[in-house]
Amino acid sequence: MEETTTKEQILKRVRDALISKRENPFKNIDFNSSVFQRLSDEKEVVFASKLIEMSGTFVYCENEKALADKLAVLREQKKWTNYFVVDEKIKLFLQSAEIPYESSPEKFTGLKAGITRCEYLIARFGSVLVSSGLDSGRRLFVFPESHIVIAYASQVVEELDDALKGMIKKYKEDFPSQMTVITGPSRTADIEKTLVMGAHGPRELYVFMVDDSE
Repeated sequence: MEETTTKEQILKRVRDALISKRENPFKNIDFNSSVFQRLSDEKEVVFASKLIEMSGTFVYCENEKALADKLAVLREQKKWTNYFVVDEKIKLFLQSAEIPYESSPEKFTGLKAGITRCEYLIARFGSVLVSSGLDSGRRLFVFPESHIVIAYASQVVEELDDALKGMIKKYKEDFPSQMTVITGPSRTADIEKTLVMGAHGPRELYVFMVDDSE
């Protein structure tokens, strides 16, 4: 029976190609090497510049004392009553710095600014990797108008692949059920090609990076 339809012709070509395999003409290509060029600067600097390109705000902190001071200044500038925090480590830090926070579930829907930690900062894209393995759970990454991330310089990696390898090493058998890569504030241009910030998540993203290199 003669094959006439376009679908049948395509399938025949696929079958013929599988039967008559040709030798690989690209023998010298290293398929395991990175497809990206090496970073042009230190990974922390690249992360900061990429984050700013994506409309995020980068705040460098020399130490945790500077982190506390800058968080207090931001709250005053934005006229926020307090921060919303679920993570116990961040709660203890804010308590020691005498920075007011809220953690009651009943107050969640009225929050303006939420603070979380993160898993990694990805320099190549200026992205933040978060997961449900952190104490902040799933909602605090997407619900508040302003998302503040507390991170350390030691958490900066060059590529997403480096972050995923780190996640496997960290969690082993108990891998988080949810991971999210955040690149800048939430945005969309679906309606009349007009860019709208905060459409599907926070309209502001702050990354406070503490220098722990020493």
